[in-house]
Amino acid sequence: MTSDFELTPLIDDDDELSDWNLLVAFNELRHWEKIEGSKKVTQTWRMKERMKTVSVALVLCLNVGVDPPDIVKTSPCARLECWIDPVTAGPQKTLEAIGLNLQKQYERWQPRARYKQSLDPTVDEVKKLCSSLRRNAKEERVLFHYNGHGVPKPTVNGEIWVFNKSYTQYIPLSIYDLQTWMGSPSIYVYDCSKAGIIVESFHQFSVQRENEMESAALNGNSRYSGSGSPISSVKNCIQLAACGAKELLPMNPELPADLFTSCLTTPIKIALKWYVLQNTSKLVPGLTEESVDKVPGQLNDRRTMLGELNWIFTAITDTIAWNILPRELFQKLFRQDLLVASLFRNFLLAERIMRSYNCTPTSSPKLPPTYQHPMWQAWDLALDLCLRQLPALLEDENATFQHSPFFTDQLTAFQVWLSYGSEHRSPPEQLPIVLQVLLSQVHRLRALELLGRFLDLGSWAVSLALSVGIFPYVLKLLQSSARELRPLLVFIWAKILSVDSSCQADLVKDNGHKYFLSVLSDPYMPAEHRTMAAFVLAMIVNEYRQGQEAALQGNLIALSLEQLCDLNSSLRQWLALCLGKVWTQFDNARWCGVRDIAHEKLYKLLEDDVPEVRAAAVFALGTFIACNTERTDHANNIDLSVGMTFSNIAQDGSPLVRKELVVAFSALVAQFESQFTAVAAQHLEDEKKKDKGAPVVAAETSGGWNIVTGLSEPFTGMKKSTSRSSFKGLVNSSSSSHLLGIVQSSSVASVDSGSSTDTSTLRRNSSNSNLSYGCSTIYTNLWKTLLSLTADPNPQVREVVKYIVNSIKLKASTSAKPKPVIQNARVPHSAPSSPSNRASNLNHIGTPPNNGIDENVGIKKDFSSPGMQYSYSAQFSRSRKLFDKGPNGMEEPIIQEDSKNPLQFSISSTEFFQWCCKRFAEPVMRLSEEKDPESLSHHDRDFKFRRNCLIRDEAKDEQIKAGFNRLDDQVFVNKNQGIPTVIKFHPYESYIAVADKESISFWDWEQGTKMGSIQNENIKSSKISTMEFVNPHDSTLLLCGSDDGAVRIWRNCLSENSDTKELVTAFQAITEPIPLTKGSGLVIDWEQESGRLLASGDVRYIRVWDSVTELKLQDIPTGADSCVTSLASDSDGRSLVIAGCGDGTVRLFDRRLAPTECRVMTLREHPRWVVKVHLQKGAEGKIVSASNAGLTAVDIHKHADVLACGSFNQMIGVYNQSGDSLSTIKYHEGFLGQRIGSINCLAFHPYKVSRDALSTIKYHEGFLGQRIGSINCLAFHPYKVKLAAGGNDSFISVYSTAVRRS
Repeated sequence: MTSDFELTPLIDDDDELSDWNLLVAFNELRHWEKIEGSKKVTQTWRMKERMKTVSVALVLCLNVGVDPPDIVKTSPCARLECWIDPVTAGPQKTLEAIGLNLQKQYERWQPRARYKQSLDPTVDEVKKLCSSLRRNAKEERVLFHYNGHGVPKPTVNGEIWVFNKSYTQYIPLSIYDLQTWMGSPSIYVYDCSKAGIIVESFHQFSVQRENEMESAALNGNSRYSGSGSPISSVKNCIQLAACGAKELLPMNPELPADLFTSCLTTPIKIALKWYVLQNTSKLVPGLTEESVDKVPGQLNDRRTMLGELNWIFTAITDTIAWNILPRELFQKLFRQDLLVASLFRNFLLAERIMRSYNCTPTSSPKLPPTYQHPMWQAWDLALDLCLRQLPALLEDENATFQHSPFFTDQLTAFQVWLSYGSEHRSPPEQLPIVLQVLLSQVHRLRALELLGRFLDLGSWAVSLALSVGIFPYVLKLLQSSARELRPLLVFIWAKILSVDSSCQADLVKDNGHKYFLSVLSDPYMPAEHRTMAAFVLAMIVNEYRQGQEAALQGNLIALSLEQLCDLNSSLRQWLALCLGKVWTQFDNARWCGVRDIAHEKLYKLLEDDVPEVRAAAVFALGTFIACNTERTDHANNIDLSVGMTFSNIAQDGSPLVRKELVVAFSALVAQFESQFTAVAAQHLEDEKKKDKGAPVVAAETSGGWNIVTGLSEPFTGMKKSTSRSSFKGLVNSSSSSHLLGIVQSSSVASVDSGSSTDTSTLRRNSSNSNLSYGCSTIYTNLWKTLLSLTADPNPQVREVVKYIVNSIKLKASTSAKPKPVIQNARVPHSAPSSPSNRASNLNHIGTPPNNGIDENVGIKKDFSSPGMQYSYSAQFSRSRKLFDKGPNGMEEPIIQEDSKNPLQFSISSTEFFQWCCKRFAEPVMRLSEEKDPESLSHHDRDFKFRRNCLIRDEAKDEQIKAGFNRLDDQVFVNKNQGIPTVIKFHPYESYIAVADKESISFWDWEQGTKMGSIQNENIKSSKISTMEFVNPHDSTLLLCGSDDGAVRIWRNCLSENSDTKELVTAFQAITEPIPLTKGSGLVIDWEQESGRLLASGDVRYIRVWDSVTELKLQDIPTGADSCVTSLASDSDGRSLVIAGCGDGTVRLFDRRLAPTECRVMTLREHPRWVVKVHLQKGAEGKIVSASNAGLTAVDIHKHADVLACGSFNQMIGVYNQSGDSLSTIKYHEGFLGQRIGSINCLAFHPYKVSRDALSTIKYHEGFLGQRIGSINCLAFHPYKVKLAAGGNDSFISVYSTAVRRS
């Protein structure tokens, strides 16, 4: 240790960052979620088949002037038929006028239908009419309107009445026959007394007919096969009846005789007339029946009074239906057929009016009662406000009509709902009204804004809006050129496509994609709106060739490339994703990208600060090179250039990026499979020469078997792998410097197929000088990159890379021996493979990548491909001797390289794109839980931060007295499951983390119990060498580093359920370690304030990582020939880095300077290994260092004047920084004393310290005393004055200052 132990003033805790402002590292969505898309929900809003009513039969049985015999009419009585008084003209002219008027009233709702009138018909005339209309309508709907006011009521059997030819008799017409003539789909309107009987009979006959058809089908009877039209049934036939089975039509002389028909065909006129007849109309002075017939305006002109009333009526009836009917029934009745929707909207009015006259209109399918719905009150209010202006408007033609506030009020009600709305509340009643005002220039902007807020509530809200019929309205709005609508429409469409991607076809069909191309190219649009436009375009081209072609014609590639350097990271991400999708399996777009050097422009994003952007760039480049069309030298050169660029980012700190990287590598390997096979075969051959006579592990099968090859005899066989170490040894040997010598010249080994002379020959292409080294060296370097990734600390990345490497090695090992490397051969950078081999592989590559999925890995790949199957069972008998080498055929297994090659390779894929899409389906306007002061998450954080502050304050008294108090009160002792290598206190919880070779145990040092443990999953040949708590003030993570340079960060470590323990992230903190006799493994220093991780160890540099960007910031060369053993940094200025080295030097670096100038001082105070370096807090903080002159572990308290030293002599010495001895710990305390073991690790509590006299720690508590083991690790609590120690006897202990006992 240095002699400089002068006590420096303690820094008040107020100078530290507030917990609220302290960085929470590794807390992004990519760290919390699985990288997978949302579950697709089948959308039911889109009608399977749209239908329209093309033919209308108007059957009027009025017999004007003659009353039916079974109905006694009042006097006076209702007389108007289609608003015509029958007594004004002769019977025949009146009948014709009524028929013509009825047709005009229907044409108002369906002007393109074919209308046929049948006035006072016979049975034959009805049959002829219906059969003719059904024949012409084919599969479309036919309407049958029946007015039976001049004939008797329907019979008990449901028969309606018509006439004979001479009009002397009433002839019954069976509904059964009418069903046969009309066929289906059909709609029936019955305006007669006791019409409900017809509906009931219709249902009975439909059931009877279906039973007859089933019986006929079973008996082989073809009776119904020649009918020529579909047989009707209850499901596809609709009926509207004026009254119930026992009710008569109203005869009020103030009403029309065909009140039901008037409600269905002239709803506004009858609604106004009925309004006048009510007592409430007296509130409007001067209002008469004659005046309401003079309401100014046109029904289709919303600017007039009549048009606005019609608009309000449509909105109200639509709203009532949507809120009361089941969704499926609403879609069928109100969205499938324009005429049917109009009739049912008007049917709701008919129910309200006719119920006031003791009539109950019925329908099939049956609707729930709607006549008392609250929205009718809004209709009455709208009538009040409009009609009170009527007298003034009629008197003065220049008077201005004041529009109704109905839509404004309803939008306000919708806005109020949005303030408190959620998925668990009833849907907003006003949603159909929002739909109605979307095409109104007055309310459009506000309606779109509110609609966007509603869609932002989640995918459920999008589905709800689509079900109400919002889609055609927002699709039509894309034709608008209004700039103020652009942000709203882009947002709405982003929400729609995030839930239902099938809308891409509608957009391309209506040229809607051009709207989003114009938004993307608009430099004045905010970046967030251009991001949404890029997302919409990405969804349009996603797996949709017509969309790709439309986007290519719209110059999407150039537009995207121009903005790749935008300051908005989300925009950069989605531009890259959009590019990746537009040229996926689309060669025209790929070559357009080549002309624009798209790949070189995307290279810049590979170093982006945002991991999602880097992953998107890798995704785009991966689809850029994954092309299954005919290859050219130019294309191959580009692909290899991209591959070499990928090699530079293989050690990216984000698993998100590396997952996409290995998928891109799989596409590259698939393109150049034979070349990579040649490199792998050359490597296997070199391994045989290196280890003569020893079997070489060539590859590992999915069943745990190793494919081995030997040099002594041409034998290829398998042996069972008992551990992962065999494959790891393969990886380590493959990634060694030996691999660099495979090919030094511009040549590559070619693989003899064994069955033909077809080989893969490479030629140098002089026209491409951008690749400065030989093609074989490119393949070798790429292969070395793949081999290094097989040891990736992230299991998802590792498994896919192993699959790729195994596939190639398996093919190389089972092929014939590779020919010797051709020296100095002139080869191109890339050349097509043998035709037979490439043909088979191209077909395989072109298939969709999601053939299979491994749930544990989370990346799709085909493990069941023929390449993983073997036919060895055909060469061995079912029973043979134990050491039998098998038949001679096994000595030279030959794999034919032709179209039947079973060793085919499949391209992997991830759900990164789908995961990115999921962001747009989630709320973006709502406050996050972290920012919402009323959320449970916020209250939980507030509790933690208050607790943290209390612990820091309570520990200050201990820290002040720590320099002269004994520290030997053993408060905890237990035996760990393994020899502890690292021990750490949690700053604010009462537990310690103890790491052994490959696992971490958690002990509650106050209660003395074990809380749980986790496996670090480091490779067998490595061990845990460092550990830190990340975000201990908030959501605690555990960072574990192993001596192979890998860092793994865990969440939910204390959970009893092993499934909830998550690997948050994992990366290789240092690479290419120096081979040393004694190494330090991985050494780190974590800066919570800045989120920086300093990593070093058995390397000659200090690597600085940024947890926010998950990128390497810089490499600081140490200038030492030995390893780095300890790191410390300045947490205030964050520029000074101190490194203790294995040669005894302590080196100081200023990370702000250039690498060649950053070492500012070298201290040579120690002749040997530096165990610990520590920088005291404060501007005048001193450096404390200790060497291993008898010491095995040292720790210095961050806040208190105390340090601890563990030694080989099985003791712990506790000192203050003036060099005074405070305690000596030798034994575990116990009955007669149990001597403590040699200490491996020590740790102080961050704050607390004892108040009593100094002490000596010698014994564990126990019988006769057990000497402590050699100390492996020590750690102080970050605030309390507590010391944790771990020895090589596996005992762990916690020591405190003496606790006063009353």
